[in-house]
Amino acid sequence: QVQLVESGGGVVQAGGSLRLACVASGTTFWFNAMGWYRQAPGKQRELAAHITSGGSTVYAASVKGRFTISRENGLNTVYLQMNSLKPEDTAVYYCRGTYLAENYWGQGTQVTVSS
Repeated sequence: QVQLVESGGGVVQAGGSLRLACVASGTTFWFNAMGWYRQAPGKQRELAAHITSGGSTVYAASVKGRFTISRENGLNTVYLQMNSLKPEDTAVYYCRGTYLAENYWGQGTQVTVSS
């Protein structure tokens, strides 16, 4: 069974940094793409950052220049380095792996940024 497990969330003051990690297990394939999504209370889940197996990246406008997504070569592991955090970055952050047309999600990790 495919499982994605996120780690690295926590509470940080505005202006601080956190690094999220997502490790997949139970796979017999490489994800075509992996990404980080986030969901704030009362809001819809939204893309934060996305990376393909070829290394192409996409960032939400709200995080561009502050967040960096990276992936371990040959592994279904993805990171999100988050710098200059703002209170509006507070959300549950979910990892997603995509293989062909199938999406696999982690359980999420809470990030709270205090002002």
